[in-house]
Amino acid sequence: MSKAIVLLNMGAPSSLSEVELFLKNMFNDRNIITVKSKLLRKFIAFMIVTSRKRAAINNYKQIGNKSPLLDNTKKLIKKLQKRDDSVFVTFAMRYTPPFSKDVINKLKQIGTKEIFLLPLYAQYSTTTTKSSIEDFLEELKRAKLDIKTTFIKRFYKERDLNKAIVSKIKEELKSSNPSKIDLIFSAHSLPQKIIDRGDSYQKEIEEHVKILSKMLNDEKIHFNKIHLAYQSKLGPIKWIGPSLEEKLAKISNKNVLIYPISFLLDNSETLQELHIEYAKIAKELGFDSYKVCSCLNDSDEFVEFLHKCYIDNSL
Repeated sequence: MSKAIVLLNMGAPSSLSEVELFLKNMFNDRNIITVKSKLLRKFIAFMIVTSRKRAAINNYKQIGNKSPLLDNTKKLIKKLQKRDDSVFVTFAMRYTPPFSKDVINKLKQIGTKEIFLLPLYAQYSTTTTKSSIEDFLEELKRAKLDIKTTFIKRFYKERDLNKAIVSKIKEELKSSNPSKIDLIFSAHSLPQKIIDRGDSYQKEIEEHVKILSKMLNDEKIHFNKIHLAYQSKLGPIKWIGPSLEEKLAKISNKNVLIYPISFLLDNSETLQELHIEYAKIAKELGFDSYKVCSCLNDSDEFVEFLHKCYIDNSL
């Protein structure tokens, strides 16, 4: 096919044997460890991987010895391909297979003339969107292929996306009275120094929360309170907050619903952290109800939104 949609994401281990590969590639990324010296970055990455590997493996053991990200991505690809058979739909991961270079080789073999990159990050960050796009374009250049390539950097303001998110929140609420519940939007945290260098991620997350809060209000879904918190902090340096643990400790209402606002597909951060790790913390804090919304995954509304992104190609 002459046209291709390539979904981009960070990637995640599809087996315990890939955990080290995932960590090694992630912490050798110059957008994650931002020191200029490649040698120093490699040393820092080695130290982090060495200290984190065992804990990471134990976390994946709790959720079936792998991240659900790869399977969720394949399900999404299948629905997108069924939605439009005039274009080839595939995906590339940043830190685990399939890597950009392998996907590019496949696109070359089938004679692709146009590529639309669709990073699966609603909000822009140098650590996610920039890193994934940059990696794909560098591999394309390395392959010496002259293929027209377009992409979008952010889409958190798009109404169709946010309607799909509101649907997920309503789905989890079911018949529950939202006025008795506190809604917490949980986002992946970032080191404060990355934000201080001009990364727009935190600002976009905060704006996204405001957009969704208004949409919920417009639909007469009135939660007791709506909060923003951050998860997945790593190491002793300062990260943006408040952390989800801190937020849970301060909330007086012991009925909460969590929506993972920075994740479009369920992964270890949602399945292990939110459903297991933070659920345990909530129980220790005496919560009566602690629930977590699933991500958009391959919902029909999300599939339609992604197809619209490709058709419009102008977001």
